[in-house]
Amino acid sequence: MIVDDGSPTARALRTLELLQRHPGLTAADLATRLGVSDRAARRYVAILREADISVDSTPGRYGGYRLGRGLKLPPLVFSSTEALGLVMAVLDGEHAAADAGEPVGAALGKIISALPPDVGRQAALLREHALAAPPRRTARPDPDTTSRLVEAVADRRQVRIGYRPRSGVPHTVQVEPWAVVVRGGLWYLLGLAHGPDAPRTYRVDRVVTLEVLTARCVPPADLDAVGWLERHLGTGRAFATSVVLGAPVEAVAPWVSPTMGELVAVDAESCRLTGTTDNPEMYAGEWLAAIPFPLTVEGGPELRAAVGALAGRLAAALG
Repeated sequence: MIVDDGSPTARALRTLELLQRHPGLTAADLATRLGVSDRAARRYVAILREADISVDSTPGRYGGYRLGRGLKLPPLVFSSTEALGLVMAVLDGEHAAADAGEPVGAALGKIISALPPDVGRQAALLREHALAAPPRRTARPDPDTTSRLVEAVADRRQVRIGYRPRSGVPHTVQVEPWAVVVRGGLWYLLGLAHGPDAPRTYRVDRVVTLEVLTARCVPPADLDAVGWLERHLGTGRAFATSVVLGAPVEAVAPWVSPTMGELVAVDAESCRLTGTTDNPEMYAGEWLAAIPFPLTVEGGPELRAAVGALAGRLAAALG
């Protein structure tokens, strides 16, 4: 990475680095990332052109600056371990990566074809014969929507999204986006929702419409996006839950995910799990049933009913 000492030369080189990584940046985008005015950003582009570095500009909504075809970028060089690790990671995250007709599969094929013969052969064999089963719950977001959300986060621009929750009526909300986080194969948008004026988490695959606004936003300076997501996945859903477990908190913790709620100690021999859920039946049958400790449902009539129904069904199975 270029060290920016504030000089025009350093800023021009930093501009070159940004355009290599993010083709299509506008003068306003460059100004934001460099911390300068739009006029200064255009000047750094001019310095690159004066140095015979081809920088093309395209007008319009989706226009911006791109490096010209004449610029030679350093080649990608993979070791055998790096190449195989890349193929394994892609197969693990995208079961259609072996299909050349799918976008990820086509891109992976291009990378493999550019590898040296000895490395490429190993990678091709791995891709062909190490099959990846599709996940039980596929919820892959739209690539264009995801890309635009990430760009809005980078440019610190507010968005207006049409959101389809798992349960409830679809609605539109204006959000100050803070981060996009991938967890457990799902993509989440974190941000401050207008209306409730409170932090919210949205599944990107449930975003049905997206409008990037001109209004700016600033995320919290001390934001730990991953930690924040872990803490808030169990909040804000339709039905409240409260369960007391007859075991020390350190014994129960490995059996509880952040999605289930917040786990706190009651005393040395028990702890309380407080959260929310949109699906009490799943909470009872998949989550609570898997915890190997005595438990009592304190709060949440919907959860109590779901646990009672589950208990009755299992008792009937023994009869």
